[in-house]
Amino acid sequence: MTKTESTIPRRIMPAEWDARFDATLIAWPHRDTDWADMLDDVDSCYTELTRALVRAGQKVIIATPEPDRVAAMLPDDSTRENIVIARCQTNDTWTRDYGPITVEELADGSLSAVAYKFNGWGLKFPSDKDNLAFLSLIASKAVKAPVALRKRYVLEGGSIESDGAGTILTTSECMLSVNRNGFINKEEVERELAAGLGACRVLWLDHGALKGDDTDSHVDTLARLAPGDTILYVKSYNPADSHTPSLDKMEEQLKEFRTHAGNPYNLIGLPLPSPIHDENGDRLPATYANFLITPKAVIMPVYGQPRNDEMATNMLSIAFPDHEILTVDCRALIRQHGSLHCATMQIPASWLPI
Repeated sequence: MTKTESTIPRRIMPAEWDARFDATLIAWPHRDTDWADMLDDVDSCYTELTRALVRAGQKVIIATPEPDRVAAMLPDDSTRENIVIARCQTNDTWTRDYGPITVEELADGSLSAVAYKFNGWGLKFPSDKDNLAFLSLIASKAVKAPVALRKRYVLEGGSIESDGAGTILTTSECMLSVNRNGFINKEEVERELAAGLGACRVLWLDHGALKGDDTDSHVDTLARLAPGDTILYVKSYNPADSHTPSLDKMEEQLKEFRTHAGNPYNLIGLPLPSPIHDENGDRLPATYANFLITPKAVIMPVYGQPRNDEMATNMLSIAFPDHEILTVDCRALIRQHGSLHCATMQIPASWLPI
C-alpha cells in the first residue's frame, strides 16, 4: 500500500454503489465478433442481463451496429421506455474496459467522463472500434456528457476499484504490463491515477490470477470494494485446486491492507466456482467477484453450480443488506473469457436522452 503525493484533488472517482449511477452501458454481441459461432446463446444472456438491469431500476443504453436486430429481442412493453438502443460500431462487448470512467468534479459536484485509451488488453485483440465507441456515442448524441480525453494512457475500467473516498484498488500484474503504458514502477501508475481520477492512495495486489483470464489479472475478477470498509474476494476452499496457492497469497495481502482510518478491512471470501472448461479442455475464468453494483441491487453472475451459486449469493447479501441480489446465468459470457461486470459500465442517467 502506498500513498500519492499530498495534493488537493480536483476530482474523485465515485464508488460503484454511488446513488447517482442510475444507468448502465452495455454493447450487444454481433456476428462480426468472436461471438459469431454462439450468437444465440449470448443473445439470451444479454436479454436476461437487460431485464435484470431494468428490474434493478436502471436506465440502459445498448451500443450495437445492429439496432433492429437487438430491438426485436427485447420485450415490447413498458420497460422499453428505460432502454436506449444506439447505433455504434464495436469490436467486442466488454464495455467495462472501454466505456467511460465517471469522475466527480469536486468544485461543483458535477459528474464527467474520463476517456482513456483501450488497446485490447495489451495488444492482444483488435480494439480500434472499441477505443472510439464512447466518443462515437457522444458524436451521435446518444450520450451527452462532458468528457476529458486522456488517450495518451491505457486504462481499463476492470483494472481499478474505487471506494469513493480517494482509495484505488488495483493489481500490479495488469498495471505494470509493458504492452499497455510501459510503466516500469508503481509510482508512475500512481501519478496517473492521481492526475486522472484523483486517487489519494493505491492498494496494490501482487498475487492472484485466474486461468483463462486475458486481462492480466483485472482486479474485478479477484477482489471488489464494498460499503462499510469491506472487500469481497475470490477464495479457493479446495486445497487441490491449482488456483489455491496464488489466491491464498492474495488473501494474506488483503489482510495486511488498512482503511483510511488505519483499521483492517472486513473480508468476505467468495467461493471460487468449480472448474468450467471450453471445448478444448482449457479452464475458463469463472468468478463471482465479477458482479455489478447498482443503487438498488447487486447483479451477480451464476454458473449453474447450485451450491456455489447460493453460497456466493448469501455472501453478497451480507455485504449489501439493503440491496436486492439478482442473478444472471453467465456460462455463455465466460466462453469468451469475461463475465457480468466486464460486460457493463455504470453511468449517470442524466447523460442519456431519456
